Amino acid sequence: MVSIISRTTWGATPWKGTPDTVPLTQRTEFYIHYDGAHQITRTGYAVLRAIEAVHLRKGWAGVGYNFVIDQAGTIYEGRGWTLQGAHCPGHNISGIGVQVAIGGDQKPSKAALAACRALYEEANRRTGRTLAKRGHKDGFATACPGEHLYAWVKAGMPADDYTPAPAPGGALPNGSVSRKRVTINGLVYGYGAKGSHVTTVGRALVKKGFGTNYTSGPGPVWTDADTRNYAAYQKSLGYKGDDADGVPGETSLRKLLGTLPAKPPTPAPPFPGTTRFGPGRNNAHITLLGKQLVKKGFGKHYADGPGPKWSEADRKNVEAFQRAQGWKGSGADGLPGPKTWKLLFS
Repeated sequence: MVSIISRTTWGATPWKGTPDTVPLTQRTEFYIHYDGAHQITRTGYAVLRAIEAVHLRKGWAGVGYNFVIDQAGTIYEGRGWTLQGAHCPGHNISGIGVQVAIGGDQKPSKAALAACRALYEEANRRTGRTLAKRGHKDGFATACPGEHLYAWVKAGMPADDYTPAPAPGGALPNGSVSRKRVTINGLVYGYGAKGSHVTTVGRALVKKGFGTNYTSGPGPVWTDADTRNYAAYQKSLGYKGDDADGVPGETSLRKLLGTLPAKPPTPAPPFPGTTRFGPGRNNAHITLLGKQLVKKGFGKHYADGPGPKWSEADRKNVEAFQRAQGWKGSGADGLPGPKTWKLLFS
C-alpha cells in the first residue's frame, strides 16, 4: 500500500469549482509528466503549492495532476483517484496523470521512480486492470515528460522496492520552523524522520545543553522541538541563516556525535531453492530476483516487469550477471543457484 500526502496536509487551496468525478472503471492509462524546461529545487509542501499557483493562474480548479511525486519519493494528492484530471487533453478521463517533480535535464531519483512504480501498481489494483504506461507526449504534442522519464516509461518503468518516504519536508504555509529533511549515510534527519538514530541525536543535544525545547523525550520521531534544539546547537558552532535551520549537516552531526551513524545493511533473503526458477515457474521469488537484477544494473532484457512469471528475459539477465562474475559454461546458464543469489543480494 502506498502512502499519499493529502491535499489538506500539504495546504491545498479549496477547489475553484470541484472537478468532475470519474469512476475507476473508466481509467485505462497512466500518464507520466515532468514540470517543464527548468530544474526543480523546491522541496516538500512547496512543490505542490508552486504547481497549484501556476494551475490556478490558468483558471483551473486547482492542481491538474492526479498525483505529484517529489525527489524524496513522497507522493502527494492532487486530484486523487476519482476526480477528472487536467494534464493531457483527450486523456483526462481515461488517464491518471502523475507528475514527477523534475525539470529540464534533471534526472529522477531512485526514490521517486520507486514511488511512481508503486503508485502505478496501486492504480492497477484499484482499477482491476493493467493500465497502459504513457508519457505525456504519447497523448499530446509536447516534450514532456523529458528525455529521462520518457526513456524510463518506454523501458517498462523498472524501479527498486518502494519504501514510503517520511513525513514531507519544506516549510508549512504559515510556519517558521524548517520541515526540510536530509539523508546522511542512508539515515533520514529532519521533521518526521523516525528511528533510534533520531533518539541518539536528541540525547546528544540534551547532554550538550541544547534540550530546552523538549517537553518530553527525546524520542524516535523528529519533531519541531528537535529542529529548534538542533538550530540552537548549530548557532553555538557559529552557523547563521539557512546554515542554522535546525536540520543536520554532515559536519555538525559528526561534531555532535563524534561519528556519522550509518543505516545497517539489509540482510540477504534466504535462497528459496533452484526449483523456484526456470521455465513454467511463477512465484514471488522470481519478482524479487528480477527487481534485484534491475537494481544491480542487469535488467536490460526486460521489456516490461519484472514479474512473477519466469521468462527468457529473466534467464538472460541472470546469465549477464553470472558472466560479469567471470563465470562460463554451466556456471553462466542463467539459472540462479545459491552462489548467484548470495552475490546478487550482497
